[in-house]
Amino acid sequence: MKSLSLTSLLLALCLHLTPTTLMATEMPGSEEVLIASSLIAASPTPAANASTTLAIHMTPQEGWHGYWKQPGDVGLAPRLTWQLPAGVSVGEPAYPLPETLLIDGMMNNVYGQPYALLAELTIAEDVPLGTLLPIRLEMQYLACRHDACVPERASLQTTLKVGHGEPDPNLAADFARWRQALPKPLATAVTFTRSGETLRLKVPLPASVNIAQPHLFSATRQAIVDAAPQRFERHGDLLMIETQAGPKLGDAFQATLALGHGLGLDLSARHEAGVEGKDEGISTLLLALAGAIVGGLLLNLMPCVFPILSLKALSLARSGASAGTARREAVAYTVGVMAMCMVLGGVLLALRVGGAQIGWAFQLQDPRMILLLLLLTCIIAFNLAGLFELGTINAGAELTNSGGTLGAFWTGVLAAFVATPCTGPFMAAALGTALVLPPLAGMQVFAGLGLGIALPFLLLGFIPALQRRMPKPGPWMATLRHLLAVPMFLTTLALMWVLGQQVSTNQLTATLGCAMLLAFGLWLTGLRQRAMKPAAWLPAVLATLLAIGLGVSQITSGAARPAPPTSEIPFSQAKLAELRAGDKPVFLYFTADWCMTCKVNEQVAIERGATAEAFAEAGVQVMRGDWTNGDAEITAFLAQQGRSGVPLYLWYEPGQGDPQVLPQILGPDTLIEQARP
Repeated sequence: MKSLSLTSLLLALCLHLTPTTLMATEMPGSEEVLIASSLIAASPTPAANASTTLAIHMTPQEGWHGYWKQPGDVGLAPRLTWQLPAGVSVGEPAYPLPETLLIDGMMNNVYGQPYALLAELTIAEDVPLGTLLPIRLEMQYLACRHDACVPERASLQTTLKVGHGEPDPNLAADFARWRQALPKPLATAVTFTRSGETLRLKVPLPASVNIAQPHLFSATRQAIVDAAPQRFERHGDLLMIETQAGPKLGDAFQATLALGHGLGLDLSARHEAGVEGKDEGISTLLLALAGAIVGGLLLNLMPCVFPILSLKALSLARSGASAGTARREAVAYTVGVMAMCMVLGGVLLALRVGGAQIGWAFQLQDPRMILLLLLLTCIIAFNLAGLFELGTINAGAELTNSGGTLGAFWTGVLAAFVATPCTGPFMAAALGTALVLPPLAGMQVFAGLGLGIALPFLLLGFIPALQRRMPKPGPWMATLRHLLAVPMFLTTLALMWVLGQQVSTNQLTATLGCAMLLAFGLWLTGLRQRAMKPAAWLPAVLATLLAIGLGVSQITSGAARPAPPTSEIPFSQAKLAELRAGDKPVFLYFTADWCMTCKVNEQVAIERGATAEAFAEAGVQVMRGDWTNGDAEITAFLAQQGRSGVPLYLWYEPGQGDPQVLPQILGPDTLIEQARP
């Protein structure tokens, strides 16, 4: 099969180099017509000073295909040579929507079913009535299948007579079908931006237009890489398309956008330029950056991050560090936080460019990652509790002879990793914007998130007045350290609960056994440390490796999610459209078991008896989107709303278009007041 495809490729390349010579030469065994063709006129009696439509009807044999006007990586577009009488002209042919054919990594734009090219034939005003019009067409084209390509040619002709332009009633249905297959021109402006090899196209398209399996065909050769992945996102009345720019992309190119169901749009795209567009882009970036910084700052209040931040601060107080040391550790901690946020953001952007429908906190949608984070929080919690001492985990303890900068860096990495499961206030819109910005701008937003997380310790390191306000070192620091183990143990418990929502009971039991094995190894290490024995860390390392190995091998996949309460409807876009067509309000919320903000809102506002009564009285339909294990449909819907994470709360009133976006922090009466008329 590989050799056959290679033969096809070489033949097609030869056709591009010497088409005239090859087309004029009959290939042995090619007497059979592989793509039959005919020339048909919509009206046999076209009127002077008017036009009629000519159809070049093509019928491939089964297994064979012809090519679109821009054939793709391999192939040849039809070559048309018209012979027309005086006073007659013909326009460029219009092509119906093609199909994609991917062979050995090469994308072809083809027709495997009967199709018709339509061209407008225009009669001059001075052509007398009754004049015979012989129309002749010499056509050269390529017929291919998976293992061979054959050049074919056809001599087509028809004779028309100048009359009054009556259409042939026997052909009306055929021409209506052929015209329906043509893509429609998009009147509104289409712009694109380019960042490196990434092309982003902004297509104005009403949100009411249904899209199924879209694809962008470039009519300008090598304006895009035809075989590159294409990513589509809806943002209200704007469709964003992202793909790889081709080597000959200029300031403008022509394209056809297939929407599915046989529908398509012809686009004329121009490079987005001008001061106004640049200013708008800068404003969007600055707003997203500010939201990420403020949102990251608020993440420090999470119970799994606060102990790490507190211990890092207390380590400076304990050591009586100099101003220079405090600044170095603050910078190292900040670099660690920002590096982890940018790594997570970069992986997220790369996966989405590859076609994956994922969003922020994607790492916690895999139960094996939950397991690793659970074991890590166990280690931190037992370390804080004093069970053992391990410098690499001890929140910024001295790791090198030059000071604790390396420890501060890895403390920042850890803090960023455990702080990212949820999107809080200000973060949601910022991260949603980051996913549609050019990659470089998007990475700046993720770096801003890291800066926000690191900001408290950065200020502590660079403002001596804050350092002087810290309590003096003393025995109370050991007590506080042990107390800070409590929220870490609670974090471990919460992760265990999240894992329980994703895996089976047997897998959860195995995870608990791995945690107990890890605790046993840490306890042995603590005993050996207190006895001053060499290689005291060995039991902890062996127990950690064994717990990880056994845990990951047991958790192979997530279990099916339990059904939501009977009063709630599982999210699907089809069901949402059905509910919105009714006469009752719809409350749609997206949640995940690993999202603390989501769980608090559910306890405070959503799952209250008073809320249920208010909803019942107002007839509110409740729909729930569970993103715990990841869901491509939910991810795509979140992206349409400009979000990349949860929570998200939407309220649809009957007969209204866009939903009302409710606050990310819900008060006890927020939903009750919303349900009131």
